[in-house]
Amino acid sequence: GNVRPYEKQSASHVIGQSEVAVRLLMAQDWMFFGLAYLAVKHALADFFLQSKYQYTNKGVYGHPGGLLHVLIHVALSAPLLWILAPAAPYGALILGAEFVVHYHCDWVKEKIVKRSGWSFTDNNYWRAMGIDQLVHGLTYLAMVRALV
Repeated sequence: GNVRPYEKQSASHVIGQSEVAVRLLMAQDWMFFGLAYLAVKHALADFFLQSKYQYTNKGVYGHPGGLLHVLIHVALSAPLLWILAPAAPYGALILGAEFVVHYHCDWVKEKIVKRSGWSFTDNNYWRAMGIDQLVHGLTYLAMVRALV
């Protein structure tokens, strides 16, 4: 039941509460680590490792350039799965889901931007980019939540 602060508590009750608190803190730390890792990974894959060949072909469904871009993302995500859940049987499923979501998010954004004729000087281009980045971020939240 509820224990009031002024009531005596058994040692086992206090130890039980401490273990729960430590486990929750550890989970929060691992979630923070996972999200930080994926944020850095995303910046590297999208803004440092993405070549012109990749970004000019993401709007062509099935083009090797777009596939390569997403494979780089997945390859850089894989170490996080090994760190957070090395024995998780669903690791490949999580990476597969990242591949599918990331690929289609980029492809849809590119199709909309090109069909609309937007460039980086248009507000709608940046709105599309923002939605694209938001979807990627929410994907990473889901990935970390599935692991921790």
